[in-house]
Amino acid sequence: MADLESKLLGEKLHYYCSSSDEDEPMLDRDSPKQSKSDWDGTSSNTGPKGVLNDWEQYKRQQSTQRLQREKDVLKQINDMALTCKSEVEEMDDQFLAEYRKKRMKEMMAKTQEAPEFGKVFDLLTGDDFLVAVENENPYVTVIVHVYEHNVPTCSIMNSCLKVLCHEFQKTKFCKLIGSSAGMSLNFKMCGVPALLAYRAGQLVGNFVRITDELGDDFYAGDVENFLIEHGVLSDKSCIPSIITNDNDNDDDI
Repeated sequence: MADLESKLLGEKLHYYCSSSDEDEPMLDRDSPKQSKSDWDGTSSNTGPKGVLNDWEQYKRQQSTQRLQREKDVLKQINDMALTCKSEVEEMDDQFLAEYRKKRMKEMMAKTQEAPEFGKVFDLLTGDDFLVAVENENPYVTVIVHVYEHNVPTCSIMNSCLKVLCHEFQKTKFCKLIGSSAGMSLNFKMCGVPALLAYRAGQLVGNFVRITDELGDDFYAGDVENFLIEHGVLSDKSCIPSIITNDNDNDDDI
């Protein structure tokens, strides 16, 4: 309060106007005008009321500017919180990426260690079928074609598998006559050609009368694409980038 009073008293003396024309000070027209936004201890209004009005206006401007600065700082802090990760979070992300890469490499290595076949196996009985499916390496996909003689589409499928077995040598392709496995007459007449896919003894693909999807005139490429789309065969062009990128880095070293 003392500071305010001293300012008011000083303004009263500074802005005292004499009634005599001789004592009236001359104004310099070339002097710059004062900015209304900055308070420098003087007032553009005469008298205590005018000075108080100028002082209150100055304080309001100060308060408004301070609030705006605080809002700007809070906005910057909020933006940084949304866009920046802590060091701990970055370490967690790096750890998870390394773990995924390691697990992917292990799975790829086990797949590469699986045996190669390169031919189509003839299964003569139901027991042969069980052995082929249940006693195989768990990382090997076993595809069994259930067919019948004298069915044109079954002959086409057997020809397609002869091509695919060389392209996918780590996949075990087999063929089984339905009547030899005790299939019903209805299945032998209406269910063939059928492709059954197993992995680790579990059925992962069951495509009865697959000609409903492929039609009666199809090729090895059609069968390959169909099995890839249904997750039975692996698309060789879709090796995970996490593996290929790491291999490229190893080659650079």
